Amino acid sequence: MAFSLKASSSVAASSAAASSASFAASPALRGRTTSRRISFRGAAPVAAIRADASATAVAGDKRTISGTFTKLKEQGKIAFIPFIVAGDPDLATTLKALKVLDACGSDVIELGVPYSDPLADGPVIQASATRALRKGTTFEDVIAMVKEVVPDLSCPLALFTYYNPILKRGVANFMSVVKEAGVHGLVVPDVPLEETDILRSEAAKNNLELVLLTTPTTPTERMERITKASEGFVYLVSTTGVTGARADVSFKVEALLQEIKQVTDKAVAVGFGVSTPEQVKQIAGWGADGVIVGSAMVRQLGESGSPEEGLKKLEELAKNLKAAFP
Repeated sequence: MAFSLKASSSVAASSAAASSASFAASPALRGRTTSRRISFRGAAPVAAIRADASATAVAGDKRTISGTFTKLKEQGKIAFIPFIVAGDPDLATTLKALKVLDACGSDVIELGVPYSDPLADGPVIQASATRALRKGTTFEDVIAMVKEVVPDLSCPLALFTYYNPILKRGVANFMSVVKEAGVHGLVVPDVPLEETDILRSEAAKNNLELVLLTTPTTPTERMERITKASEGFVYLVSTTGVTGARADVSFKVEALLQEIKQVTDKAVAVGFGVSTPEQVKQIAGWGADGVIVGSAMVRQLGESGSPEEGLKKLEELAKNLKAAFP
């Protein structure tokens, strides 16, 4: 999968175009320095982060995304991977939502960092990111929240972020910060394969697994290189275009899964457009190792009348989806 990347940064990024998807990353948002006590904007109380205890917990964390898939394969199971946006409706609710998703049997959780120009995302996730940013959510706030909640989760956490926030902070520094927070992997949708070398190198230094994406329009030779470079799992985008719930999953996904599995033994998870238990069963039946559900989760949590109602709806959807997995 190739993306045309335009980033306003002191680091020059070249562009590549070998797929129909073209995402441009605009200048990153201004961050702010946080102290040991972090205020989750728009949320309830100020949360005191026990830095020493969290650091100890992270240092002893042996969870990996690839290891999770290996265990599931041995058990004949498929990974349930929900996605939510940090800070929508607020970070205190996001913390609770992560715990809810974990309790509902999530095998890996994707957490989206809100960004002003999320060009890989459809209207539901774009609106969610906008709400989070309007509440004042910053990358530093998200990391503080992650650092607090990760010790309470039983499953690995992958951070979904666009490239510009990484460039703004410096790749090496960014990787160190997210690792210290307890993150296990990264999904960076707007970086072309040719530009991933430094990301993969710095991720490896921090024991972070960088998940790469392939699409229905990715040429076979390029798909093979993507699968070889991807860590954790291979992210198969089920459709052309952006994220968002769809009535049906293209039957082309079955053939794409078979094609990818002919060239790699790595796990393959399908995302974009998946929202119902029936779709989960269908994709699992086609041989996927995992199914990613994003917009449907985000809608339940961010568009409800109150955070409490959103958490209840999120839990109900997560349980219904989990029940559909083999």
